[in-house]
Amino acid sequence: MSALRIVSYNVNGIRAAMNKGLIDWLRTDPADIICIQETKAHRDNVDHKAFTDLGYHDYWFSAQKKGYSGVAIFTKQVPDHVEYGTGHKVSDDEGRVLQMDIGDIRLINAYFPSGTTGDERQTYKYAWLDEFHTYLETLKQKYPKLILCGDYNIAHREIDIHDPKGNKNSSGFLPEERAWMDKFLGSGWVDTFRQLNPDPHHYTWWSQRFPSVRLQNKGWRIDYINVTTALGQKLLRAEIYPDVKQSDHCPVYLELEMN
Repeated sequence: MSALRIVSYNVNGIRAAMNKGLIDWLRTDPADIICIQETKAHRDNVDHKAFTDLGYHDYWFSAQKKGYSGVAIFTKQVPDHVEYGTGHKVSDDEGRVLQMDIGDIRLINAYFPSGTTGDERQTYKYAWLDEFHTYLETLKQKYPKLILCGDYNIAHREIDIHDPKGNKNSSGFLPEERAWMDKFLGSGWVDTFRQLNPDPHHYTWWSQRFPSVRLQNKGWRIDYINVTTALGQKLLRAEIYPDVKQSDHCPVYLELEMN
């Protein structure tokens, strides 16, 4: 394999996304590895044969609570190892992190918590972010080549959100969250999309409360595929696919040189 093609996509309910054409889109062969967040389902309750029929091996890590959270990976390359969770109980009970190894690369698919439902979840989000950062720092010692894709639920900079002034007090763009992104990217990680696409008006999520905002591209960039600096020279392409519309998010794409 000369290049590794990865998609990360918060589908906001995998069964709903399948009803809106997810399988048809996957038939176009968008990537070798598809990292899904917010499955809101267990494998047994989904027509998972639809994915295996397309040549994907499927791995699921679902929340204990039904219809909530959950991540999955569909991969055309059989992983050398699959790891479910991080060993942090609350996070693992919510099905937030699924990992797999391809050679010397560790791929992490993560669904970061949202703080939009109130102070309690925002407090948990901060705790989760600190816990996860520590986990990643330890992991990096063992696996220098890391890929972290997922819905981070954080817009990093003003360029990553359509209305930075109006959202300065909104969860997902709070100073503490943005400071976490500064710390994270400053500790040996590359924002792959921004590295290759420095221009504005690229977003990955649009509020469903106001359907017109997607048409007007009033969005947030909160979905990422980031890599450690050990892979920073391997970036070939990084894209966002706003025209793929099975969710309030859209897929993000990274192509890495594997030689």
